[in-house]
Amino acid sequence: MPNITRIIFVRHARALYGEDDRIRPLSEDGFKSRTIVVDTLKEFKIDRFMSSPYKRSVDTIKPAADHFGMPIITDERFREKKVGTWENGWLEKRWADFSCAEEGGECLASVQSRNIEALKDVLTAHAGETIVIGTHGTALSTILNYYDNSFGLNDFLRIVGWMPYIVELTFDGDKLIEKKELAYVVTNIE
Repeated sequence: MPNITRIIFVRHARALYGEDDRIRPLSEDGFKSRTIVVDTLKEFKIDRFMSSPYKRSVDTIKPAADHFGMPIITDERFREKKVGTWENGWLEKRWADFSCAEEGGECLASVQSRNIEALKDVLTAHAGETIVIGTHGTALSTILNYYDNSFGLNDFLRIVGWMPYIVELTFDGDKLIEKKELAYVVTNIE
């Protein structure tokens, strides 16, 4: 009998920009677009909600967690990439070489390593469950790349303006057996 576990990743809704990445709130449009999360998840049997500790991720899945009457458990390892100095070309450099990072930033290999470690712990501890995880664009992209190394810069750019973006990964044990894009809201990136 297979041990099927469903992980439903919810990339956060549109957030306001600010100095402290951890506490950036959702924008007015971001708050409104959270309804797609509840609408998408309401027919599922959800066993638990987890999230990056960042405010925008928690706030995006909170109405769904409230709908199911469940708390949100945060895990620091699901946090977003630490962004350092931005210069032209860094996005391409990081995706071409996962060990590359701008000054003060974090390389994609590091983001991927800690997110996969957290995901594997969830798959082991909660086998057979359906779990919602609030996440971020880069963090989620590195997870998708881990299971499909053809997922690269162009795929990241395809979803970069989707906030929220909801994707379901189905696992048999720790082996990914299916990926389904469930819903997304297209936002303009400035």
